[in-house]
Amino acid sequence: MKGTFVAGTGTEVGKTVVAAVIAHTLSREGKRVAVFKPAVTGLDGEDEPDHELLRRAAGSAQNDEEIAPYRYGPPASPHLAAELAGAEIQPAKLLAAARSAAAGADVLVCEGVGGLLVPLSRDYLVRDLAVALALPLAIAASPGLGTINHTLLTLEAARSAGLEVAAVVLTPWPESPSTIEESNRETIADLGAIRVETLPALDLADPGSWPAIPRPQPAPG
Repeated sequence: MKGTFVAGTGTEVGKTVVAAVIAHTLSREGKRVAVFKPAVTGLDGEDEPDHELLRRAAGSAQNDEEIAPYRYGPPASPHLAAELAGAEIQPAKLLAAARSAAAGADVLVCEGVGGLLVPLSRDYLVRDLAVALALPLAIAASPGLGTINHTLLTLEAARSAGLEVAAVVLTPWPESPSTIEESNRETIADLGAIRVETLPALDLADPGSWPAIPRPQPAPG
């Protein structure tokens, strides 16, 4: 399986935007891109759902079920949203759906849910899915105060499970970054021994204006 798993340091840190830009970049390069998200919650809101943005960004013809096998109205952790709906998320179903999506494409861009240690079910974390898919990780993180701790903890959680982290992406990166934001970028790169990219705020309605982010590659060897 070729592709990228986009994880995050938590909720609302730009995972979907990073995943969408990677998918769009690959699509513009002429690759057949499949997108996948194990579970989507918060569909009761008015914003464009994550799986719809991913599909639009990739130019994919996948249906909702193929992109996000589990979809829930309440904005809750996936394991709780599933319990409220009266059923558990099944890891075997997730793996089968992800592998089926990848089989019909050149690359798979998978977006996690929340952070790596968010439970999809009581005994199956987002990190467990990432390990099973064995894709290099791109970690989405905010650029502001507090991000050093959150990002380094996420790196540690990923590496302790044997996951390859290819890059951290700080977003939305301001046009005129502050001293704190610049220091955060440098500190994460140094202490985390990781490549740090930045992504500005985007007009999500206009993918043609998005900058390119290539698919993060695992380190050689």
